[in-house]
Amino acid sequence: MIFGRFPSSADSQRIADTTGSKRTPLRIAAALMTAGFLAGCQADEFASGPNRHKAPVNASIKRKMTDLNMSSTSPIMIRIFKEESELEVWKKTRTGKFKLLEEFEICKWSGKLGPKFKEGDRQAPEGFYEITPSLMNPKSSYHLAFNLGYPNKYDRSHNRTGSHLMVHGACSSRGCYAMTDAQVTDIYALARDSFKGGQRTFQVQAFPFRMTAENMARHRNNEHIDFWRMLKTGYDHFEVTNTPPKISVCEKKYVFDATTLVDGVPFRASSKCPAYEVNPRIAMAVQAKQNRDDEKFQKLAARMDAKEELKKRWEARQKTFANAISTGEADAPQTAATETAAAPATPAPVTVSPAEKQPVETAYAAKESSPGRSATGFFKRWIPFGSKAAEAGVGPISTEVVPAAKP
Repeated sequence: MIFGRFPSSADSQRIADTTGSKRTPLRIAAALMTAGFLAGCQADEFASGPNRHKAPVNASIKRKMTDLNMSSTSPIMIRIFKEESELEVWKKTRTGKFKLLEEFEICKWSGKLGPKFKEGDRQAPEGFYEITPSLMNPKSSYHLAFNLGYPNKYDRSHNRTGSHLMVHGACSSRGCYAMTDAQVTDIYALARDSFKGGQRTFQVQAFPFRMTAENMARHRNNEHIDFWRMLKTGYDHFEVTNTPPKISVCEKKYVFDATTLVDGVPFRASSKCPAYEVNPRIAMAVQAKQNRDDEKFQKLAARMDAKEELKKRWEARQKTFANAISTGEADAPQTAATETAAAPATPAPVTVSPAEKQPVETAYAAKESSPGRSATGFFKRWIPFGSKAAEAGVGPISTEVVPAAKP
């Protein structure tokens, strides 16, 4: 048969079903590839494109918010610790208290421990700062950023200068707190979402280190210790309340959770503080914590002072010993020359007769001993007899007792 038969209707249906079943997985795979491609494009767009400021918080942080009973748009607060290179994001729970949501390792910060004083000193600020939506920078040259608002009222009251002090990406710092791009994307998203939820400002608390009694004792001799004690008061307010403290400035110092007693009388940074009060419950809790910390501080400081005193004494002794050795080596040639000059002239050689050249025996054993010596050698060395005894100056034994006459 030259031509095959035409398929029947049943055959046609079977072929159609088979073809459809084979095409369905291909269509699904193609759809998944397309979705993945689009998702990749969106991720790239968020990562480095003009919409990076719209990137959502990563999935792991979202899970934490669910576990900690937090809304995605609830208020946040940030704490920064220079010495530990850590940035903490705290977020308000549905119970009204703040809990630690995420801890980020700071990629880079510039300067040293201590506050910023003037423009160009490349010093990262320390203090309490309020971040408003206007300080957020979605088009930063450092990926994403928000300005700290330095100088604040306290800084200005001390005539401190500086500008463009930020938390940003790109891991490069000249007075800022620099994060990686991925980190700052999450931090920026958390701040953005909190503003969406109605938070008008969020607080950034920047510290030189964690304000513990141990760290305060370690840095007790630092020139900034009084400034840090003031910052510690605000740190303690948050520690006992788990709520960001209200920040005021008067008499060129920070005041925390204070309410004026006279309505309409504001706090002015460089003026005398008006009459104010702090919630007694908060004040008592803070005072109790500070009393415990002070007691621990005193013990640690005394121990550290004693250790440093011992170290200084040891170093002083080592230095004295080294100087003594150095001085002795320097005087050695001079002493030798003096002794040579003071030494008497060499005496003329003395002629010794052959008899005088004979060795003088002593009571000491010879240095070399022969293994085959008899026992009598011992007695000969210690009990003088014969010619050797005579040579040693031993004469005949005499006695004054006269023997009786024989009968």
